[in-house]
Amino acid sequence: MEWIERLNKAVNYIEENITEELDYAQAARTACCSTYHFQRMFAFMAGVPLSEYIRRRRMTLAAADLQNKGAKVLDIALKYGYASPTAFNRAFQSIHGITPSSAKKEGAVLKSFPPISFQITIKGVEEMNYRIEAKESFRIIGISEPLHKDIEENFSVVPGLWQKAAADGTIGALAKMMNGQPMGLLGVSACHDEDEWRYYLAVSSDMELTGSLEEYHVPAATWAIFTGSGTNRSIQELEQRIVTEWLPGSGYEYADAPDIEVYLNADPDNAQYEVWIPVRQKD
Repeated sequence: MEWIERLNKAVNYIEENITEELDYAQAARTACCSTYHFQRMFAFMAGVPLSEYIRRRRMTLAAADLQNKGAKVLDIALKYGYASPTAFNRAFQSIHGITPSSAKKEGAVLKSFPPISFQITIKGVEEMNYRIEAKESFRIIGISEPLHKDIEENFSVVPGLWQKAAADGTIGALAKMMNGQPMGLLGVSACHDEDEWRYYLAVSSDMELTGSLEEYHVPAATWAIFTGSGTNRSIQELEQRIVTEWLPGSGYEYADAPDIEVYLNADPDNAQYEVWIPVRQKD
């Protein structure tokens, strides 16, 4: 399918420029989506974050280079973008479990991670409930944290924001200010390529801002809205199924608008939630 072909072209771009400073935005343009959505799709499809995949590929190639007679560790470190032998040594050991110097010896046991290639796999044993809705722009109020452009670095940012908001009473205060659709606590990943990336813990509301609260206007968009229930882990599993099972054959592709998680109740062990992904029909 065209969608899978685009992802494979993005992987080809990465391979062709593996010794250069890789431009995630260029890879995303090749896949015809935003940098944020490209990294999300890649991680869900490959089972590993994009940055980790690149690290594995570089260390695979570096190990092969080290086997060449006369190869110098410093030269290879520089070739793969490491300014110091110490940083290269750390990255190499994290993949291979031995130092670059040890890898030069005959009989050294090394690991190899071949280039990835995406294919369609028939899944879909379990049903997925969704609806497509076009919505006008709406205002949310809440708190936010900046997100890193490498999404692997955000794994602690979002949980930390929720934990802080639960401990200091922000979540309870926001719940009282909620008076618009969608009716629920919102996790909004606003990651437009040209803007600073931010994650908002918020509610839909037209009330005045108080204290440290801030506002954000979610742009008008068409959304694929999926319903689910369970724990925080189950919502991540649903998001993965959306990308790997629903999106490839849906006739839609990612549009440039935020991803939204809507938490409809306050029970963390039996949450009722919705996942909103911005979509547009394929040409």
